[in-house]
Amino acid sequence: MNANPKKKAATTIALPYWVNEFGLIRTATLTLLGAITIATTGVLLSEVKLHEAETQLEQSQRTRDAANSVYAQVDNEKRDIRNFQQRFIELRQRGMIGDERRLDWLDAIRQTQENLKLPPLSYEIEPQQPVQLEAPLDLGEFQLRGSRMRLHMELLHELDLFNFFQDLRSRGFYAVQDCSIKRLGVVAGTPGAATLGADCTLNWITLNTAPKAPRVAALPPPKGKS
Repeated sequence: MNANPKKKAATTIALPYWVNEFGLIRTATLTLLGAITIATTGVLLSEVKLHEAETQLEQSQRTRDAANSVYAQVDNEKRDIRNFQQRFIELRQRGMIGDERRLDWLDAIRQTQENLKLPPLSYEIEPQQPVQLEAPLDLGEFQLRGSRMRLHMELLHELDLFNFFQDLRSRGFYAVQDCSIKRLGVVAGTPGAATLGADCTLNWITLNTAPKAPRVAALPPPKGKS
């Protein structure tokens, strides 16, 4: 016989009481979440802006420090110019600074010879060369140069040589590299005759701007084979 199975009764689960009442606080909850999101976003943006402001402040401080350094350097240069300008002008007028003045040197030698009433002398001047110093010397954009002169003269006595260099020193800047004196075969008692011969090497010193190295044009790259 056919028996109809009985349907099982649906099982119902009781929800918590606050679920049924969530609708009452839904608007307030959504408002709270929105407020939290906005506040968090504001904090993050504030931190970004603070970092940008700190970076800009550091950059401004570096710019200020660099400007102060440049100002101090310019101030030191102005002070150096005031202190050394007159000395620089004097050195340039005496031929120390600038191009070599060979004609002035030869004229100074001639005048010194006439003043001391020395016999005729002879000389040779080599091309000007840069001076290599044993200890490094910071000359900035300037370069120390020397023009070597080999000088032969005849003297009445040894004192003439010292007087010659002393008088010549007031007419230019030079350094005596070496000097040798030998006695000449002159008959004793000959009036006005030179008794000594001197061979000296002088280096006339000048200070001028160093020549700039020529620019080398870059060669075009080789063309590839087709």
